[in-house]
Amino acid sequence: MGAVRTRAGRGRAVPWVVVGLWLAALVLAGPLAGKFSEVQQNRAADYLPDSADSTQAARIQAQLPGGEATELVLVYHRDGGLTGADRQTAAAQVAEVESTYELVDEPRGVPSEDGSTLMFPVSSTGPGQDEKARDAFVDGVREIVGGTGGLSVEVGGDGALQTDLLKVYETVDGTLLYATLGVVTVLLVLIYRSPFLWLVPLTVAGAAAGLAMAAGYGVHKLFDVTITGQSGGIMTVLVLGAGTDYALLLVSRYREELRRHERPYDAMRVALRGCGPAILASSGTVAAGLLCLLAADLNSSSGMGPVGMIGVLAALVAMTTLLPAVLVLLGRRVFWPLIPAFGSEPGARRSLFAAMGTSAARRPAAVLAGAAVLLGTLALGTLNLTGDLKQEDAFTDRPESITAMLTLAEKYPGRSSRPVTVMAPAGRAGTVLETARTTDGVADAATGRSGGGWTEVSVFPVAAPESPGETRTIEALRDRLDGQGSYVGGPSAQRLDLAAAESRDRSVIVPLVLAAVFVILTVLLRSLVAPLLLLGAVVAVWGATLGIGGLVFEPLFGFAGTDPGLGLLSFVFLVALGVDYGIFLMHRMREESLAGAEPEAAALTALRTTGGVIASAGVVLAATFAVLTTLPLVGMVELGFVIAVGVLLDTFLVRTYLVTTASVLLRRWMWWPGRLSRPAAKPVREEKGERDPEPVR
Repeated sequence: MGAVRTRAGRGRAVPWVVVGLWLAALVLAGPLAGKFSEVQQNRAADYLPDSADSTQAARIQAQLPGGEATELVLVYHRDGGLTGADRQTAAAQVAEVESTYELVDEPRGVPSEDGSTLMFPVSSTGPGQDEKARDAFVDGVREIVGGTGGLSVEVGGDGALQTDLLKVYETVDGTLLYATLGVVTVLLVLIYRSPFLWLVPLTVAGAAAGLAMAAGYGVHKLFDVTITGQSGGIMTVLVLGAGTDYALLLVSRYREELRRHERPYDAMRVALRGCGPAILASSGTVAAGLLCLLAADLNSSSGMGPVGMIGVLAALVAMTTLLPAVLVLLGRRVFWPLIPAFGSEPGARRSLFAAMGTSAARRPAAVLAGAAVLLGTLALGTLNLTGDLKQEDAFTDRPESITAMLTLAEKYPGRSSRPVTVMAPAGRAGTVLETARTTDGVADAATGRSGGGWTEVSVFPVAAPESPGETRTIEALRDRLDGQGSYVGGPSAQRLDLAAAESRDRSVIVPLVLAAVFVILTVLLRSLVAPLLLLGAVVAVWGATLGIGGLVFEPLFGFAGTDPGLGLLSFVFLVALGVDYGIFLMHRMREESLAGAEPEAAALTALRTTGGVIASAGVVLAATFAVLTTLPLVGMVELGFVIAVGVLLDTFLVRTYLVTTASVLLRRWMWWPGRLSRPAAKPVREEKGERDPEPVR
């Protein structure tokens, strides 16, 4: 009796203690979470590796008198040609800009050959490296200038582009959070069919998001981890998506155990013991895959590793501590109107996944071959992927800075409006200037500010920004200035260095992720064949999904290129998340085999018992990543689309047909060289009471 009273007291006390600790943690984390968006860095130089030429040039430029210059281009244009009144308007507005702000040089107008356009390069060191001051400068200039009666005025240049980009990222966090919460809410209501239950995991996921943002801010301050708008947005998606997945698995198992145990505390204890190891293993796999990004040369990618890992771990901690505590305190009534009564049996329903598995098992070789051919055919679509996305095509809705860039490219074909910045040692500035002027593809060059032993040289290529001709000019400048201690930078050079770093990172991180995930799967499944099967399946999904992207990005969405980071980031997420679901299937399959089931029966039982809940989890995760497609950045749209489609492919095709039929065909060889591969293996259950959850009812 004393032991019973002790357990009963613990059952009442432990949940309250857990909730109290979480409330205290959230009170402490709240102020830090509010600062998370403040430390996001979205300049091109923040993405680049420290060793890149353009990164060094940007850092030296920021140390010159006045700090980093904010460069704008005021573009006055009228179809059919500018009038005398237009020129007077332009002169008056530029004079007002000059009198209002401290400029580096007096703005001088450069007319186009056809007389329809007049551009004024404007540069100011006043804002320095303060993003808010830069944005205020750009917005102030835009308020001063303006056209009427057919005269269009656009403010472009790198400074305006950075301001427009930052404004987009400022809307990402809020838009993404609320949109994701809305999608998850709808799906949870449909899955749980309860007016109350959906609110519990959603509230816990919100608490996990707050904890993750606070931890992300702390990691940035302690270790100087780069946090970008992209990594911050993806962290939000991971917290809500992965957290909801873990909640679905736990709630499903908890509902099952409530029919077997009278007290909710006992039911939750058994549920955690049953599905906890699988949740830990799956979250560990995702975290390990993300941590491999630390080997990336790009600051943005290397920063996304720990930021994404924080999101996954925050979701794991919240869903295995706070969620169980809240559910226990609320008791059975939270499941109303479908309350699982003690001693009752769930209603018998025909399982869709049981039917699918049975049909696949009739002709496993044909089904496996068909699935492989389908994935291989879809992968051919990668041949239709266009080249790297240009800056002018990076927005789904072009801002003013991009339209100004396009106008300049059209009206000034013989001189780029965006200079290449060369930082030269002060003692060699004259030689560097002469070398730049005599380089093929250069229209003009001029020296600018000097300080700290460096001189700024602005080089204007003949070719338009981000064109093949400009690329050749930048490469020629770097070849001719090699050994002179100079650094070639500027926006276009930064994008070249970005693409080069992305290529290097793919060659390093892809095998690293595969190796890390393979080791984890080998330890978990005690086999070499099963991990290879799962990895092969998720890699096939990755290739097929990129192929689907190649078939729709340009023909259907109208995108003029592919984000350079799409291949690497989609690989990391699809491999980690795809293996995540494979773990639940193979873990149950292994458990059935240990219990003595024949290979075919073990595979079909695993599919039947895990199919419903993992399908629900896959739909939720795909939907959360699909929210990224609503953002106004092409790179985020492409990433969200690829991951969402990949998760659905893995959930409904690969795991159901490819992995299951391969398991049926391989039979005991699936577990080679472990003891399950030997016919004499004794039917024992390694972990008593541990079963994967039944589908949500």
